[in-house]
Amino acid sequence: MKNAYERFVRPLLFSIDPETAHRLTIGSLRAASHVNLALRALSVFQPPAKPKKLFGLNFPNPIGLAAGLDKNGVALPAWAALGFGFIEIGTVTAKAQPGNPKPRIFRLPEDDALINRLGFNNDGADTIAHRLTKLHRSGRWPDVPIGINIGKSMNTPLTEASEDYLYSFRLLREFADYIVLNVSSPNTPGLRELQGLDALSELLSAIGKKNLITRKPIVVKIAPDLAPEELEQIVSTCEANKVAAIIATNTTMDHSSIPTAQDEQGGLSGVPLRDKSSALVRAIAAKSTIPVIASGGITDASSAREKIEAGAQLLQIYTGLIYRGPGLLREIAGAIK
Repeated sequence: MKNAYERFVRPLLFSIDPETAHRLTIGSLRAASHVNLALRALSVFQPPAKPKKLFGLNFPNPIGLAAGLDKNGVALPAWAALGFGFIEIGTVTAKAQPGNPKPRIFRLPEDDALINRLGFNNDGADTIAHRLTKLHRSGRWPDVPIGINIGKSMNTPLTEASEDYLYSFRLLREFADYIVLNVSSPNTPGLRELQGLDALSELLSAIGKKNLITRKPIVVKIAPDLAPEELEQIVSTCEANKVAAIIATNTTMDHSSIPTAQDEQGGLSGVPLRDKSSALVRAIAAKSTIPVIASGGITDASSAREKIEAGAQLLQIYTGLIYRGPGLLREIAGAIK
């Protein structure tokens, strides 16, 4: 049975352009983040506490906001009020950038899916660090773990990728409970090459040297479109560099389940990603003791349970939230142990 969001709010949002709807939603949550009464109203969606401890952090529940929804970190208090057990902002790049040309987000309602080719549109590490500084001083900083997802600026050559990530890392690490290295977005040309053995080793080594004092948990976000031997190399490299967790997965470039008439270039998320993501979670859990954060196709209680049973320690939602609304948090919390 459809909830109130699906019956009333989603039809309104889906009647307008996807990126405009996203901007309106984030703008509303940003405004709510400054008003105590609004935050109390949002708290009606909070799921029951299901504490989890992982890589030294305490999570009030294992359901997190995936990177991409709040790229610029403008609505942290509102996400916490809704009941997310952790919040991941970004992807943030060293340089501010507009991303790819519009239109760049496409809904596939028949499949509960999205295609996006945003291209890391964000305000840049300097501006976001300033914004997070102001939030810290305001006394509204959320009491849940905050992850900051960082990626390569589009105009930075792959040969200079490590320094590009380091710039963002140095500016943002003090605000983060954990840092995610996004090496798997399909919308920045060449980025997925950073999942290769040599490139990933170089990046993790460079970050590791700068992380000796701060000791922030480092997490790697990977693609769902990996061959078994590629996954094997990534897991081994993450183990060698003491990575705290792996996020499985980013969006997929496999559009074989989408009718040609509806297809667009970009990363596919939502229900069509569910099986691929679960398979990678299962494969990592079978190979390694590195914790897995599952992201991809979590749209209801069943898909959440599937990820936990596959070996995930934490969950992240994005497309499921757009289709199901904030009531999805309680549904998931009620379905997992």
